[in-house]
Amino acid sequence: MKMLLVSSNGGHLHQLLALRSWWEQHDRVWATAEKPDAESLLEGERVVWSNHPTTRNAPNMVRNFFLANRVISNFKPDVVVSTGAGVAPPFFLAAKMRRISTVYLEVYDRLDSRTMAGSMCYPMSDRFLLQWEEQRSLYPRGIVVGRVL
Repeated sequence: MKMLLVSSNGGHLHQLLALRSWWEQHDRVWATAEKPDAESLLEGERVVWSNHPTTRNAPNMVRNFFLANRVISNFKPDVVVSTGAGVAPPFFLAAKMRRISTVYLEVYDRLDSRTMAGSMCYPMSDRFLLQWEEQRSLYPRGIVVGRVL
C-alpha cells in the first residue's frame, strides 16, 4: 500500500510517528512543514515540505492545495492519512477529487470542541478516528481507537 502521511510539525507529527508499527511496512511519503523537529524526526524518510504557517493562512492553504495535487499526481497514494492541523484540508480535498481514501485521526487534547482542521476534514474523511469516547458527541460517525500517545 502507498500512503501519504500529512501533518503539521510538533504534536501532530508525534501522533503520526506513534503509529510507526502500522505505517512502517508501507511505501510512504510525508508532507509536513520544514522545521527542525520534522527534519530530525523524519531523517531518512521521503518528505515533501509544505508551506507554513497553515493555520488561518489562506495563501498557504492554496499553495498547499497545489502542492498536494503535485504530490498525489506523482506518488499516487492509496490513502492519505493525517493528524492535522492546517496542512490537512488541502491534501484531503486533493485526495477526494481523485477518489483516494482518507483517514483522519483527531488530536487527543480536544474533548469539548472541534478543531478547525478536524471540522474541515470530517466531511472528506472515509474514516475519522477519535482518541476519546467524549469526542463522539463532536464527530458522531467517528470511530474511537483510543489514545496513540
